[in-house]
Amino acid sequence: MPAQQQPAVSVIMPVLNEERHLRDSVRHILGQRYAGEMEVVIALGPSTDRTDEIAAELVRETASDDRARVRTVPNPTGRTPAALNAAIRASRHPVVVRVDGHGMLSPDYISTAVRLLEETGAQNVGGIMHAEGENAWEEAVAAAMTSRIGVGNAAFHTGGTAGPADTVYLGVFRREALERQGGYKEEFIRAQDWELNFRIRAAGGLIWFSPELTVRYRPRPSVRALAKQYKDYGRWRHVVARYHPGSINLRYLAPPAAVSAVAAGLVAGAVLTPWAFVVPAGYLAAVTAGSVPAGRGMSAGARVRIPLALATMHMSWGFGFLTSPRSLARRVIASRRAAVRTEDAAV
Repeated sequence: MPAQQQPAVSVIMPVLNEERHLRDSVRHILGQRYAGEMEVVIALGPSTDRTDEIAAELVRETASDDRARVRTVPNPTGRTPAALNAAIRASRHPVVVRVDGHGMLSPDYISTAVRLLEETGAQNVGGIMHAEGENAWEEAVAAAMTSRIGVGNAAFHTGGTAGPADTVYLGVFRREALERQGGYKEEFIRAQDWELNFRIRAAGGLIWFSPELTVRYRPRPSVRALAKQYKDYGRWRHVVARYHPGSINLRYLAPPAAVSAVAAGLVAGAVLTPWAFVVPAGYLAAVTAGSVPAGRGMSAGARVRIPLALATMHMSWGFGFLTSPRSLARRVIASRRAAVRTEDAAV
């Protein structure tokens, strides 16, 4: 597409406690090889570190840039979907690019995404979440997140051929698709991307995955943080499944099945027969064996941590899914109905 015809782009960023990566993330946005106009809208949650100060510096530094400026909007709740909607409302361009505060876009990410929107007619395009660590633990998590034993057949983690997808990482949207769907549903504290893409597909829109698009991602820095992340993923994925019946598939059922099997084996081994311990032992053996190809070429410190990263992801996701209360889904549904009634009354 000739430079003079490239559409203007709005980059939206939900940010909370991102002092470690925010400046680098924005630098990768402003350094895009894209001739069209850009704006970066950062939705600031109530951070307890230097995130707000860094964001203010970025606003000042780009104030005189006619092509790409940084602006901020408040997100008092600190919740990701609320931040995304606030940034969408404050932005103005026809193409909307979602980027997290710890994501680093590849140099041609935006230009490639705009081309793919044009070529495929998709409403949303996305690519590979390329996890990279800065120490042995983060490298182990990155390996786990990009291996099939860690995340199954999710193309945006493991790669694959270009084509239609259920969901994609982050996403580059046509604004009209976001407006037609009313943006993200703020009731979904997690899994809001999957839920939005489900609605876009249900309305006849195309979600397109392409390995041409790559975003470098920084994993959680500790076992505890990783466990919380994946527990929340599982908890809210079950909420989505209850909100949209029939939206679940076998890949999402593997972690809860593993948790149930391991727990049953431990209980039966302690109460009935030691032979039952073969189930959790088999799981540990499988995770350990699966970590070998995932850790090729990595340091010894990272390789020995991969089984722990894999088990943390599986067990936390499965536990979150299994313990997700039905009352949470009911609250989400009730909240959405109340919001719809309010919108109808306003009309």
